[in-house]
Amino acid sequence: MNPPVKPEGLSRREVVVGAVLVGGALSVGCSPADLMSAGSKVEVGAFGPFIRFEPDGFVTVISKHVEFGQGSHAGLAAIVAEELDADWTKVRVEQSPANAKLYGNGALGAQLTGGSSAISNSWEQLRKAGAGARAMFVEAAANRWNVPAGEVVVKDGVLTHASGKSAAFADLMADAARATPPANPVLKDPRTFTLIGTDRVRRKDAQAKSDGSARYTQDVHLPDMLTAMVAHAPRFGGKVEGFDADAARKVAGVVDVFEIPTGVAVVARSTWAARLGREALNVRWDEGKAEKRGSAEITAAFRDLATGKGPADQKWESFGAKGDAAQAASGADAFEAVYEFPYLAHATMEPMNCVAVVDGSHVRLIHGSQGQTLDQLNTAKIVGTLPGSVEVETLFAGGSFGRRATFTSDYVAECVHVAKKVASQKDWGGKPVKLVWTREDDMRAGYYRPLVVHAVRVTLDKDGLPATWRHRIVSQSIMKDSPMPAKGVDQTAVEGAMDSPYLKATPVVDAQVAFPEVGVPVLWWRSVGATHTAFVMEHTIDQLARKAGKDPVEYRRALYAKAGAARHLAALDLAVEKAGPTVSDGWTRGVAVHESFGSVVAQIAEVRLVDGAPRVGRVVTAIDCGVAVSPDQIAAQMEGGTCYGLSATLYGEITLTEGAVDQSNFDTYRVLRIGEAPSVETHIVPSAAPPSGVGEPGTPVIGPALANALLALSGQATARLPLVRSV
Repeated sequence: MNPPVKPEGLSRREVVVGAVLVGGALSVGCSPADLMSAGSKVEVGAFGPFIRFEPDGFVTVISKHVEFGQGSHAGLAAIVAEELDADWTKVRVEQSPANAKLYGNGALGAQLTGGSSAISNSWEQLRKAGAGARAMFVEAAANRWNVPAGEVVVKDGVLTHASGKSAAFADLMADAARATPPANPVLKDPRTFTLIGTDRVRRKDAQAKSDGSARYTQDVHLPDMLTAMVAHAPRFGGKVEGFDADAARKVAGVVDVFEIPTGVAVVARSTWAARLGREALNVRWDEGKAEKRGSAEITAAFRDLATGKGPADQKWESFGAKGDAAQAASGADAFEAVYEFPYLAHATMEPMNCVAVVDGSHVRLIHGSQGQTLDQLNTAKIVGTLPGSVEVETLFAGGSFGRRATFTSDYVAECVHVAKKVASQKDWGGKPVKLVWTREDDMRAGYYRPLVVHAVRVTLDKDGLPATWRHRIVSQSIMKDSPMPAKGVDQTAVEGAMDSPYLKATPVVDAQVAFPEVGVPVLWWRSVGATHTAFVMEHTIDQLARKAGKDPVEYRRALYAKAGAARHLAALDLAVEKAGPTVSDGWTRGVAVHESFGSVVAQIAEVRLVDGAPRVGRVVTAIDCGVAVSPDQIAAQMEGGTCYGLSATLYGEITLTEGAVDQSNFDTYRVLRIGEAPSVETHIVPSAAPPSGVGEPGTPVIGPALANALLALSGQATARLPLVRSV
């Protein structure tokens, strides 16, 4: 393929980068951020890429992270406002444009919201941005008033001097913009914070989301916009063999029908017309390479592998090895368990959708993008342009849990393919295209949390603590064939087990993982590997405590002391303290502690059986997440994460019959109802450490806490999720 012709105004380097994207060559001298931002025309103001001062006295904080319900915009703005000493009531948040060089996630290497890293990777960056801008205003005030900069005081967006002089940010904006930004601005001592860590840090988007003025993709209505829907193969890996579009074309409002790489697109003047047109299609599918196994067959194959009955040529990778592995496979009176976890859907409230406009080498995307850089790169490859020439307007998104950040930009790529075809047509070239996925599309043609099987074998020492631990995990690899390949073992499958304090406290460990090939598309799902490893480690520990005749809390304390896991111990102690010594009649308690995304969460769940089914009433949560930027939002995330994890623990399951997904909507994919939501109390372990993750760590702990309560209640362990099949 020939390199793209040099568009006017582009440098030679940008043309080379364009050739890389289209032709796959390697260009020397370009950093990844340069490559991913080539062609971008984003301009930076005098106060840097994250802050803009407005003539009306407001301060606009530019967020590089999408807001899809997690509430991080408020925390990010508070970091800037704290160092800036801005008036919190006059701080706004605006979504950044797409530019990996300016707005890349330092933890992930691209502009991408994920890994519960919004606050943690922005902490130092935004503190310096706020402190730097503050220093520029102080310099401007000192020069105007002819006083030493050290005598200028800033509070709530107003600069004052003992002489009585004062000025607001808006008054000094022009002078401050001419000051030289300090290379290393002085940051506040956290002990002097007046905003961070207080309940004043509340969401800035609550009003807009309450009154309907918040803008989501479905709210986008551009002039002459067309709507598209895509018919997907009923089995993963299926391809279009042929189709009859005559009936679809006869539907009023249908504009065109054509094939794209992932199926057959129906383009219409309305969503309803597109849907009716798609229903009228007659598509013949080539399923020669499609996945045709059912989930029961896949589970059985994984179980055989985990228990040593699978193919001898299966590759295994170690994620933990200490001592003599032969000891972990031998020894009398061993505890043995096998755990099975199903595929899970992300089940976001807003299904996938996107708006795209292709105009020559320029593309405009409008949607709730979780991975702007991925969307830019995948779009650039389709259109044959530079990544920076793909403009992304990121809107609010109605949930994601990882679903909107795929390596292929699946639904975005579909929209771009359709928009590119539309742009090539004489009659309607250049018209915007909105791609709409229904709930059924997302449930049956999306991505899933992998199906996973664990096999554990543990022997105890004379004190009842683990002496040997043999662990086998069988899962699909999320990172396989990704643009961000794993270095070593794919940690998305083993995180939470590999770094567990229980393995650290065990003298002999033999832990391995296998990644068999399966044709079902898998992706990170809220808390990723911890969704299953937390359950296995914590439920196993409770069973080991019972085997040793010890209290589960005291058993954990002994292991944490042996492993030097001070944070785990502190979180557990706080949860136990806040839960109190007694539980109401008819209720039983279960405990679980797990670290994910840099944070440690301990939960004590109070559980009883109602008509034979488990009901969780009260959940006491303790979290160590470093500096608590927004305690109110941390509590909200613990509540939401707990309910999301409880929903999956009780009901979540995607099953396949001969390769086709059985579930289609919330009538067949059961989720937690409002009346089933527990009361979640959140307590924060005091810490001066930098912030760590909050969005995901609350999700994986509730499952084992519930299972451990049921173990205490009935003596029966849980070997398979969802629990509605296990009780």
